[in-house]
Amino acid sequence: MDIQLKRGLLEVCILKVLSIHDSYGYQIIKDLSKILDISESTLYPILKRLEGADCLTVYSVEHNSRLRKYYKITQQGQERIRSFLDEFNEVITVYQFIKGENIYDKK
Repeated sequence: MDIQLKRGLLEVCILKVLSIHDSYGYQIIKDLSKILDISESTLYPILKRLEGADCLTVYSVEHNSRLRKYYKITQQGQERIRSFLDEFNEVITVYQFIKGENIYDKK
């Protein structure tokens, strides 16, 4: 899969997990492992990028005498999910075109 496309999909998947509940790195990987394979080395740069884009915020909670970083989706992150869903029909149309389906007969 194209790296840019995969990165965009991963970002939205991470935001979707965080839209359900605040979470931390290991739990995000565990939640996503049901649909895709993601490593820590892939996850943390994406989380940092999403934080920089104001799509999520970070806070710490003590767990077993250690601080655990939790990630929380922001309104901007929610909007990113909505934009992705709005644009998905366009992606389907491009997919159908590439696959060779006659998209012109469907209108």
